[in-house]
Amino acid sequence: MRGIVLACGNASLDNESPMITERDGIEVLQVPSRPGKAHVDAITSDLGDRRLVVAGTDADLNAVVLRLLRTERVAEVPLAYVPSSPESAVAALWGLPTDTGRALDLALSGDPDKVPVLRDDTGGVLVGLGVISPVRGVGYCDDDNVLRGQATRLEVTPDPDGGAGLIVRVIHKRLLGRKVRETAGRAFQLGCLPTAVTSDGIAHPRQMNKWTWYRHTEDLRLVRGL
Repeated sequence: MRGIVLACGNASLDNESPMITERDGIEVLQVPSRPGKAHVDAITSDLGDRRLVVAGTDADLNAVVLRLLRTERVAEVPLAYVPSSPESAVAALWGLPTDTGRALDLALSGDPDKVPVLRDDTGGVLVGLGVISPVRGVGYCDDDNVLRGQATRLEVTPDPDGGAGLIVRVIHKRLLGRKVRETAGRAFQLGCLPTAVTSDGIAHPRQMNKWTWYRHTEDLRLVRGL
């Protein structure tokens, strides 16, 4: 399989270089963390039949998916991910290996699956885990009122089973554990007191008093299966 590997930030593939060099048509490019237009658009516009591999953090993958969305290539480009952290929420959600060697092998030989990608009302995307915490307000998942009042934490992910598009988890921490309410839908809307929002490990630069995540009209072609 021919492809281009974007090694983002401090991501290093030195120990896996034999695996790469033994394959024809694999090119490794070192790019900054959370690469933007200057480092992604020219590559994705000239991929041809090659696949794109992102080696780095969930935030790096988020940045690349954002460029695919803005250049209308989300449904066109097969995208693979080699997470640099074993704590990757994207890897956990989509069942991807976190061992670099195994992840790279899957990235270069696996088949792409269509998976939901979420957008927000500030122009961003969500590939793995979105967190709003702490939160006090009113939230809806489609027509379902999932929050009225206070919660310790809200988590939103794309739906790993496809479904309508996303999963919302409203979490209340208590002395003897925690209570979690889970709801599936296409969109989540929240009005609240100003609070922190994080998408794929990227903290929004200011506190927000409203937020929306919703399923994009096209699915991402994420490499997941062998």
